Amino acid sequence: MAPSAITTSEIVPTPKTKQVIPKSKDDPTKEKTALQAISQGVCLPGIPLFSSYDKHRAWILAHMAGAFRVFARKGFTEGMSGHISVRDPEYPHTFWTNPLGRHFGLLKASDMVLVDYDGKVVGGNQSRPANAAGFLIHSAVHKARPDVDAACHCHGVAGKAWSAFGKRLEMINQDVTYFYGEAQAVYEDFGGVVLSEEEGKKLAAALGPKGKGLILRNHGLLTVGSTVDEAAYLYTLMEKSCDVQLRVEAAAANGIPKIIVDDEAAAYTFKMGSDPEALYWELQPDLDYEYEMSGAVFEDYKAPETLFTH
Repeated sequence: MAPSAITTSEIVPTPKTKQVIPKSKDDPTKEKTALQAISQGVCLPGIPLFSSYDKHRAWILAHMAGAFRVFARKGFTEGMSGHISVRDPEYPHTFWTNPLGRHFGLLKASDMVLVDYDGKVVGGNQSRPANAAGFLIHSAVHKARPDVDAACHCHGVAGKAWSAFGKRLEMINQDVTYFYGEAQAVYEDFGGVVLSEEEGKKLAAALGPKGKGLILRNHGLLTVGSTVDEAAYLYTLMEKSCDVQLRVEAAAANGIPKIIVDDEAAAYTFKMGSDPEALYWELQPDLDYEYEMSGAVFEDYKAPETLFTH
């Protein structure tokens, strides 16, 4: 659901994030959240909390469908490849994902499929299957990282191109520093389509306990977050960062030297920009646009009497 469509009757206030960033210049004893630091004037509201699991689930699935539409508009589709997963708020051993073979730009909240850690489809729309490779990747990530509620994986052009080098992105601009240090990793193996549980576990291990973005060599990109909004924004950022890196490499090959952001500045910018609430908000302009362009058609989830079908 786009932020502008949220009503106060559906949500309860979100407590302020505990992440500490530089103090206010007006009061050196007062700490600001990342969202407060970026807001000049009244602070943007935090990630909403909900009074029921049904309301929370409907909101998550609407944002998930909106994220897919953002991906479609940005050209991240590739046949049946690509998936987003979001942990269910009530049953954390299950997660929602997209149906196999449906275009990202057509997805609605009601299209999503609910699967458990054993790979069983247990709820949601069962008119189409989930992606088997996607299940193995996402289930491994969700099992390994309890802090991760959402993961995104696509085969975008720039991500695929940069993945051929099997290298991390360099800190060559402000935006890419959101993947500074342990927030970025490379999965250095490639054994074809992920169709084994062991491959999924190796991929999750490569991401590590603090990873936000993973470059899968000869494959594509994967990003994670505490909300689908955070994970989706980081995917768009990582894909664009791969494009920028490729352009910079081309210029450098012609003798133009690269200047890398120093560690102190990169670490500071990462600290300022990596807060979950700030990253959640980074996707909201794109979601607002999809909401207006589609007439909010993707916000169509209705809670069933029983969530699980079997």
